[in-house]
Amino acid sequence: MATPITVVIRNQQYRIVADEDEAYILACAEMVNKALEEALKGTTLSLADGAVLAAMNLADRCCKERQVTDNLRAQLKEALDENARLSKEMGDRRKKAKPSSKGETE
Repeated sequence: MATPITVVIRNQQYRIVADEDEAYILACAEMVNKALEEALKGTTLSLADGAVLAAMNLADRCCKERQVTDNLRAQLKEALDENARLSKEMGDRRKKAKPSSKGETE
């Protein structure tokens, strides 16, 4: 159930209604606050321009993390496929290695 949570970003309060827990929403707000402060540091940008720059910086991080995640998923899929191939190969070899009649031994 959605719960209202008040966050403070750049000394301005915002009421957020979200399904996530309060700690998560507060962590997100802190990330936005830090990104906004970083974007505005040492500049004469307006708050709106700083917000756009902060949003672009956060989007850049998000896209880079998505690339890393996609790469890791691809590597995991390759490893699982290789594992399945080797398991099948091992099973096939075990079948071939078993004696064909009760009297035979290795």
